[in-house]
Amino acid sequence: MLSTEFRYFLAVADSGSLSAASRQLFVATSAISRQIQRLEEEVGVPLFDRHARGMVLNDAGKIFEHRLRQSQRDMDATLSEIKGLTAVRRTAIRIACTEGLAYDLLPALCSLFRRQYPSVSFHIQAGNVRQVSESLNRGECDLGLQFCLHPERSVQIAGSWPAPVLVVMSAQHPLASHTFRLQDLSSYPVALTDQTTTVRQLFDLSCQMNGVFIEPTLTCNNFATLYNFLRQTPQAVTLCSRFTVPFNNEDNPLVLRSLDINQLTQRTLQIHLMPGRQHSAAMSLFLEFMTEQLQKRSDQFQEPLHG
Repeated sequence: MLSTEFRYFLAVADSGSLSAASRQLFVATSAISRQIQRLEEEVGVPLFDRHARGMVLNDAGKIFEHRLRQSQRDMDATLSEIKGLTAVRRTAIRIACTEGLAYDLLPALCSLFRRQYPSVSFHIQAGNVRQVSESLNRGECDLGLQFCLHPERSVQIAGSWPAPVLVVMSAQHPLASHTFRLQDLSSYPVALTDQTTTVRQLFDLSCQMNGVFIEPTLTCNNFATLYNFLRQTPQAVTLCSRFTVPFNNEDNPLVLRSLDINQLTQRTLQIHLMPGRQHSAAMSLFLEFMTEQLQKRSDQFQEPLHG
């Protein structure tokens, strides 16, 4: 229910230029430019800094964008309440998460929740840490689920659990049953995520701090690729947390080992919400359910055998 001026303003703010907004909206560049100028005249100050390569929000524009998105979220919540969508029916829950969590954990939680509330649907958007935070700030999702290295500002933390980085391998792997060190991994195929993930950042830091160089055999930003490589390469290893490995792996038993390296423990799994945002009844129930399930799963994690 945004006015044309507001829709065009947000499109330019998101895309960074009139031409990009034009392609996104299928509207002539000149029409968008006129609406932006009209809006700035109404506000009384410029909202963008104009550059040769595009348009960037200035301080006034950032304030205006924040208030506009907040107003849009409030209106969406109001319309949902009026339409009766705050009841647990016909409700869609939008989740942004880091990629590994979309592989098994979230599908399992969504499936379990829908056994009790079958009319609830889910939209899951997977990305890196920056993308999850941006999606939450822009109001594109109802909650964010991600691994964090540092305390997060400007968000409400609805739950937090230790999520140390562990070495994952087949139960038949040569290292599965005895002590090993970080440098011992270099003798085997190592599959790693890319540098945008907290797993890779902590692993690279650990190697640097311990004077170890490990060249990954496979690098990918998709955990499913790493997991399937592990399944099909008996001597391969990868790294993840207890929250990332599949719930059920009886057909291909895995073992998880921790390395006695402090850097690999500096991570938590967190549920993020935007402060002050209203939630549907279904969303509130799912938050309670997810928090309970993650706490239960965390409690069940016994101290892994040190490598």
